[in-house]
Amino acid sequence: MSRSEMMSRIRGKNTVPELTVRHSLFRLGLRYRLHDVTLPGRPDLAFRRSRVAVFVNGCYWHRHTGCTFAYTPKSNVAFWETKFASNVRRDARQMDELRALGWLPLVVWECEIGEESAIERVAALVRERAHVDARATTMIGNPQSHSTRVSECT
Repeated sequence: MSRSEMMSRIRGKNTVPELTVRHSLFRLGLRYRLHDVTLPGRPDLAFRRSRVAVFVNGCYWHRHTGCTFAYTPKSNVAFWETKFASNVRRDARQMDELRALGWLPLVVWECEIGEESAIERVAALVRERAHVDARATTMIGNPQSHSTRVSECT
C-alpha cells in the first residue's frame, strides 16, 4: 500500500480517540454539538451554554510537545516539518479566534484519552462555566465581576 493510500484513510472526524471522549462526557451527563461549523476550527465538541470548545487532537499531527507519538518521519523530513509547523500555526490561530469570541478552547491529547482525569477536567470546566454563566444572568449588577477564573487544558 502506497503512502498516498495510507494517508487517504486517515479520518478527520469520528476518530477512535474522539468517540472515546464523546462517550465518556455523555456518560457524565454532558450534552454538546459535534463539529460546529459556525466556530473557528470546527471543534470536535462545542458546549454552547458554557462556551467551551473541545478539540481531540492526535499527538502526531498536532505535535504534542514531549510526547513520544509526536515523532518526525525519517523520509522527506523538510516536507513533514513544514506540514507540522503549518498545523501548529493553524491550531494557535483558531484558539486565538475562539478566545476572541469569548470561548474557552480546550485540547484533549490522544495520549491522555485513557486518563479519566483528563475527561473529568473537561467536565469540571464545562460545568463551572455553565454555572458561572447561569449565575451571571440572575445577578444584579455587572455579571463580569462575578466570573470565575478558568484555566485551560494543555
